[in-house]
Amino acid sequence: MAQTIWIGNITFKDINVSVKLHTAVSQNRIQFHLLHKNDRVKLRQQMICKFDKTPVTSAEQVKGFQVDERKYLLIDPKELEETEPENSRIINVHEFVKINEIDPVFIERTYYLESNQSNQSYSTLAAALKELEVQGICTWAMRKRAYLGALRSTGKTLRLNVLRFADEIIQAKSLGLEAFSVSEKELDIASELISKLTVNFQPEKYTNEHQKKLQDLIDKKVRGEKIILLKPKHLKSTESGKLLEVLQESLKKAS
Repeated sequence: MAQTIWIGNITFKDINVSVKLHTAVSQNRIQFHLLHKNDRVKLRQQMICKFDKTPVTSAEQVKGFQVDERKYLLIDPKELEETEPENSRIINVHEFVKINEIDPVFIERTYYLESNQSNQSYSTLAAALKELEVQGICTWAMRKRAYLGALRSTGKTLRLNVLRFADEIIQAKSLGLEAFSVSEKELDIASELISKLTVNFQPEKYTNEHQKKLQDLIDKKVRGEKIILLKPKHLKSTESGKLLEVLQESLKKAS
């Protein structure tokens, strides 16, 4: 069962819905430890002074903001506390926008919201958001941080997407991408090829091949098997002059 990490209230106008917050994803990744090569004992990190090369205890450490190359502005922990958002248990919904208006690049992570009390408000809100195909833009504070988010519904369950702020997004136009002309024939064949490969999304079809290879490597070493290292394959980019030919060949294979 999912663990509750926070309890609060969704609020807009005179509506209050008590909810529990749960993480929506789990990181199932193989983790390695850094060991001392000689005795295979785990290593621990130390903060080392760059000037005199000696370890610095936590009591001797202070936070500083770099003003220029050799000048730092020291910040006292009590001063930092003054900037922390007010501790609150309220998810303030400010407005609603259509589902397709938020670019996925803004989404940082997702939480599930569960009703904290057996009442109709949660179900009604979830159904209304689903019916209108909208999501609520909201703000809240949690664990000494302020968040921007989007409250949306799958019909029965409310989700809370943590959004990045606008000034955190790098605009695509900053890439300076070169514009190329597209022939009508190339576009038609590419569109037909993509149409033939278009299916309903089935995430269970895909697995993390890197994690699988790591686990296979570990299992083989546990059994004492010899490890054979393979050279990675390097693919060449399709040449612009041969794009139409490659598209036509790919379309034949997809038919």
